Amino acid sequence: MKLVHASKNRYYRKMAIKPHTDPAQEPSATQRAYLAIRRMILIGELSPGEKLKIENLRKFLDMGGSPIREALTLLVSDLLVERLDQRGFRAAEISPHNFAEILKLRCQLEEMALRESLKHASTDWEDTLVLSHHRMVREPRENIERFEELHKAFHMNLIGACHSPVLLKFCNQLYDLNIRYRYLAGRALNYSKRDIGREHTDIMNAAVDRDTDTACRLLLDHYRTTGAFLEKHFRAEAAE
Repeated sequence: MKLVHASKNRYYRKMAIKPHTDPAQEPSATQRAYLAIRRMILIGELSPGEKLKIENLRKFLDMGGSPIREALTLLVSDLLVERLDQRGFRAAEISPHNFAEILKLRCQLEEMALRESLKHASTDWEDTLVLSHHRMVREPRENIERFEELHKAFHMNLIGACHSPVLLKFCNQLYDLNIRYRYLAGRALNYSKRDIGREHTDIMNAAVDRDTDTACRLLLDHYRTTGAFLEKHFRAEAAE
């Protein structure tokens, strides 16, 4: 990836963070660096295994090296960056085995979270879920980053009534690790034979009806169908 300078306004728009007049409300330099680097890794602007040189990132993000190092350390905890002994950082590698592990854990933990969420579901939870689904289905899929933002919101709201912050944190982290593979597959991920909109609607309806077993089955089928394609895609790439 070639890093180029960008104006602050353009940077804020890309990060979906608007400048505030109140300095107390502005994200810290570390937060800005974290969000920017995280985004570049998730959407593939920083390739798997690419060395993350502090100096290059410092020039691109127009900030000091300290917040960038702090951001990279946070991203190590997110499993999106790997620390190299005495040699800096790199974007985390990918592999078919890694994806299979992510998919397995995601299915196990999100089923657990969904069952817990439906056990504690309220009308406020239901309203939030239905609204997030409405926003997602109205967003054109061509607006990839915005759609993926709304897509994540729907899935996180689905399990949002779960009373386990640790479990929700793991589910959130696994979502990001999974979405990175979807971005990397890019145009190869062809949904022409699937009605993704119907899949999401059926999951939502089962959840709203508090039909826990059906909601869990539909959610896992949804993940595993996409996962099977991605596993096949990345195994074929690895064999080339």
